Amino acid sequence: MGALQSSPGQYVDLAEKTGFSFQQISVLHKRFKQLSHNEETMKRDDFNRIPDLECNPIRSQIVEAFFDRRNFRQNGEGTVEEIGFEEFLLVMSHFRPPSLHMTEEQRESVRKEKLRFLFNMHDSDNDGTITLQEYRHVVDELLSLSETLEKNTAKSIADAAMLEVASISMGHMEPDEFYEGITFEHFLKLLKGFEIETKMNIRFLKMDTTTLCK
Repeated sequence: MGALQSSPGQYVDLAEKTGFSFQQISVLHKRFKQLSHNEETMKRDDFNRIPDLECNPIRSQIVEAFFDRRNFRQNGEGTVEEIGFEEFLLVMSHFRPPSLHMTEEQRESVRKEKLRFLFNMHDSDNDGTITLQEYRHVVDELLSLSETLEKNTAKSIADAAMLEVASISMGHMEPDEFYEGITFEHFLKLLKGFEIETKMNIRFLKMDTTTLCK
């Protein structure tokens, strides 16, 4: 993977893998070259210099998502140190709005792919479960911008939220039962009815949305 060939004909394979149009791929390639300073690959530092991500409380999860092999649509594991344009495009495709002409089956497939991407972001150790510790880390980061909340308060919020998740996912639990964490099946159950298809879109990188959303 990596470098994009100069011929527009090379867009065909990328379009089939990602669902982006040739025009969208061209726009994203220009963005990639801008972020990588015209290098063929991008590193984490390139993302860390993006102004629009500086104040995002889950910036680290967003950045790591681009280096997570699970998000390259190859059922890979682990992380990489740098990515080429194809990997960049594959990750960005998780933010592509659904087509108006999709069947219900296709829309459901897109929904599950987006939810799997979000799940991977929080399952940082790739064990198939979002543990209380991982969930607490996310809550800590989300609340980090608040100067009125102490560390113990954020911990209590995370613990309470996890108990609620456990009750939704598992139903009644005995006092001696231990909830190991959120599996992907539980994650789907928790977000049932949530319209992730349109809410999770490409605008977080301030792209040319009039071009990308056509």
